[in-house]
Amino acid sequence: MLKKRMIGALIGASALLGATSATYADEPYIPLISKGFQHQFWQAVKSGAEQAAKQQQARITFEGPETEAMVDKQIDMLSAALAKKPQALGIAALDSKAAIPLLKRAQSQKIPVIAFDSGVDSDIPLTTCATDNLAAAALAADKMAEAVGNSGEVGVIVHDQTSRTGIDRRDGFLNEMKSKHPNIKIVSVQYGGGDHLKSAEIAKAMIQANPSIKGIFGANEGSAEGAAIGVKESGKKLVLIGYDSGKEQKEDIMSGLMLGAITQNPVGIGKCVVDSAVKALKGEKLPKKVDTGFYWYDKSNMNDPKIAAVLYD
Repeated sequence: MLKKRMIGALIGASALLGATSATYADEPYIPLISKGFQHQFWQAVKSGAEQAAKQQQARITFEGPETEAMVDKQIDMLSAALAKKPQALGIAALDSKAAIPLLKRAQSQKIPVIAFDSGVDSDIPLTTCATDNLAAAALAADKMAEAVGNSGEVGVIVHDQTSRTGIDRRDGFLNEMKSKHPNIKIVSVQYGGGDHLKSAEIAKAMIQANPSIKGIFGANEGSAEGAAIGVKESGKKLVLIGYDSGKEQKEDIMSGLMLGAITQNPVGIGKCVVDSAVKALKGEKLPKKVDTGFYWYDKSNMNDPKIAAVLYD
């Protein structure tokens, strides 16, 4: 009798354990570690991730350091997220190499890793949900060349030289100028950490050091916003081209201070990372990259429904 009772208790415990596991699997925990939190871009990525999490019945957290210069802080956040034993993980790496040791730990614990916005120099992420930054920055270079008459001096302000986005947007712009617009000289490439105040100071110094400069390309929201502030304060008329579509940038384009910018699809990036994580947990094979798309926008097409859908504020 005792033996029967013990078997019955064991079956009951197994059933309960199975139910708990099933429930947990039904709502997997997926922390997303972003590059920052201060820009409207990241708020839009978060919004897309939350929409997908609701549809997929997943539980997500979304956090990033106060500024995009805080690589160590991001690594601490990644370490803390792994300690919670998540079912999957999303990472937009500030440094394409620094995160790799922790991602190796995730891999050893069979935690699927999805990169978003900015990849890492490793094949650990099962996929990367991101803009084709090389192609997008090349389009920005073409627009700049056209606006400055295919000759003259141009400067570039980039958010960093450690993240995949910083490297690809810089190189995409520079390579396109070199191969397609050889009469344009890049007089300076500076890094402002994505901070608009620091980028404004860089822009003013760039203008002062290069009085014949015709244009500046700002490679992310903070860089572009800062370049616009710097140009305005310098009192010089320049061709300004940005990246992303925060409120200030859109206002600068409408006022004519900025010619136009590349917009990504941040809501689409957020949805992609959660959808991809859930697919990975189901054992589905993922493509190595998901190109979430980009568009050029300026005063003439900002109200086009296709463009308006990917602008954010």
